Amino acid sequence: MMRQYELVERVQRYKPDVNEALLNKAYVYAMQKHGHQRRASGDPYFSHPLEVAAILTDMHMDEATIAVALLHDTIEDTTATRDEIDELFGPEMGKLVEGLTKLKKLDLVSKKAEQAENLRKLLLAISEDVRVLLVKLADRLHNMRTLDHVPEAKRLRIAEETMEIYAPLAGRMGMQGMREELEELAFRYINPEAYRTVTARLADTFERHRNVIVEIEESLSGLFTKYKLNAEVKSRQKKPWSVFRKMEAKALSFEQLSDIFGFRVIVDSVEDCYSALGAIHTTWSMVPGRFKDYISTPKQNDYRSIHTTIVGPSRQRIELQVRTREMNKIAEYGVAAHSIYKDTGGKPNGPAHTISKETNAYAWLRRTIEALAEGDNPEDFLENTRLELFQDQVFCFTPKGRLIALPRGATPIDFAYAVHTDVGDTCVGAKVNGRIMPLMTELKNGDEVEIIRSKAQVPPAAWESVVVTGKARSAIRRATKNAIRKQYSGLGMRILERTFERGGKAFTRDSLKPVLHRLARKDIDDVLSSVGRGELSSSDVMKAVFPDFKEERITQTPPKAREEGWFNLRNAAGMLFQIPGRASSRKSRKEAEEQASKEQGAVPIKGVRGDLPVRFAPEGAVPGDRIVGIIQPGSGITIYPIQSPSLTAFDDQPERWIDVRWDIDEDTKERFPARVSVTAINAPGSLADITQVVASNDANIHTLSMIRTAPDFTEMLIDLEVWDLKHLNRLLSQLKDNSSVSEAKRVNG
Repeated sequence: MMRQYELVERVQRYKPDVNEALLNKAYVYAMQKHGHQRRASGDPYFSHPLEVAAILTDMHMDEATIAVALLHDTIEDTTATRDEIDELFGPEMGKLVEGLTKLKKLDLVSKKAEQAENLRKLLLAISEDVRVLLVKLADRLHNMRTLDHVPEAKRLRIAEETMEIYAPLAGRMGMQGMREELEELAFRYINPEAYRTVTARLADTFERHRNVIVEIEESLSGLFTKYKLNAEVKSRQKKPWSVFRKMEAKALSFEQLSDIFGFRVIVDSVEDCYSALGAIHTTWSMVPGRFKDYISTPKQNDYRSIHTTIVGPSRQRIELQVRTREMNKIAEYGVAAHSIYKDTGGKPNGPAHTISKETNAYAWLRRTIEALAEGDNPEDFLENTRLELFQDQVFCFTPKGRLIALPRGATPIDFAYAVHTDVGDTCVGAKVNGRIMPLMTELKNGDEVEIIRSKAQVPPAAWESVVVTGKARSAIRRATKNAIRKQYSGLGMRILERTFERGGKAFTRDSLKPVLHRLARKDIDDVLSSVGRGELSSSDVMKAVFPDFKEERITQTPPKAREEGWFNLRNAAGMLFQIPGRASSRKSRKEAEEQASKEQGAVPIKGVRGDLPVRFAPEGAVPGDRIVGIIQPGSGITIYPIQSPSLTAFDDQPERWIDVRWDIDEDTKERFPARVSVTAINAPGSLADITQVVASNDANIHTLSMIRTAPDFTEMLIDLEVWDLKHLNRLLSQLKDNSSVSEAKRVNG
């Protein structure tokens, strides 16, 4: 185990004026607190924070960050408290250590939710001070290096979490070296057989191509000497996980991979980068489509370099990366390499060492933090963060020239949400490079995208399966929820207005404010939505607002009432309504229905795409039918024809019945569902005759099934879409007259 003086010496190599007192104090405190604790390997627990500190010294971090590494597990795993650390090391150090402490005693229903909440906490802490990220990744790296000693079930979970979250997070913050080692260690445990196979093949390939690699290095070095460029040439071999991932993604064999080896050219300045590129391209042919300039357009994690592929000295393809030494440092260490810290001279109570909030890596982090503020549930947040972490990028532009970085496979919808949530929510179309293109078009590097907007637009729920960015998916899900909630709120408002009216009371939204706590709802819209969903009885709301109100219920068994003629029911809105049954009345049925609807204030039904959450029973209902509504908790109103036998299932639940009426605008072009049974002669062409009758009558077949087949006939069940009852009756009449049909009738339940 590393001694106290050895740790100080490691920091002194790159920071001669190290604050030894701080490091010594943190070393002794952490060692005393961890005491006789042991790791799964049997080593003293203190060896872990010590190794984490050592990893950070390799990254040349300041002594304050090293001290935090020594202390990072004290609050979580020992008797140490935040107040104690504040007192000994200052509130700044205490805040950092607390940011690295996992949430405890979480009242969450799943491990996934717990993982998400801990990730939230970590990202929030990182957004305030980058040192939290550096210590956390070093902590995870050492845990992965010693994972052999952890029980197998837990080992796999930790490896998967590393591959899904921590390795991509390191990559997004520009720490490529850290990312590659985390991926390789996780790959070893997630798929050990594939890891062994790929590693062995890579070792064998390196041995076979050792001389070729040396030859290429010498050729490139000689070229740069000729052009008087101070350039360092290094060969590099693709990592096992990167090889395996490419083979899986592109269905390639190991032999088909042409980029196992690559070469890095490191020069002094940006000008030298382009001079080196010119020398390379004038000496060897460039492979078309294999050139990327990340110096003029850096990646979101601040990575800068020129990538090109050439046909090299031995006529083989060679991948090259050209960059400056500073770019190489940032590519390796990411945010840890930025020399833009506020130096405190190692004083524990000095101002925070914070990385510039203008870096691309931090711009991504700020967007992620914005997603936290949107209030997604933990599982959604975890999913969306993963989507943001795993992305290879394309760069697109707005018409005004603003650069928008998106994951590969992104669509104009993703682009719209990347510009602003309001732009995404109101998007109805897009122009890509001046041409109107489908919203599902996959964007390419350099595309100029113009979003066409409409204030009347509500993002369809189906968009969620099209987009690839977490921000877009989260916003679409949220807009869909809000639209559904608005529908239910509208229904709840109508129900409550009629309930209060029947009770001789006036309903206002403000009357709900004082009783929200009694109804266990957080706001007025929540009450209205709950009533619309059937989760909260309107009579309960009435009693909450007017505690002295006494409801008079008149209930009669629906089946018997239908047999006798008229029947009365109290529905979920507390409304008494009267519907004509099968017996005749002095008034015509239509007049009776209109009168009942007018007197009782029935809820108007405009159709499936109206402003209320309405759906139709399986047997359907069409304008002209006498209808009744049944409140389905959580899904709005289901509309049934009054003669439907299915209604008997609700005979003992009168509180769910609600009176409804048709309110169809003549200009509304919407068909309605109806189910018919057709018995056809079993002969060639019969089905064609039936579909021809349907088509000629401007109806639409939604589904068709054969429910019984005999030698002489076939019985079909057809779900149609028709305009109204007259349209349906005309269609049935023509089906009956068809020579291929022996019987056609409507199905009610």
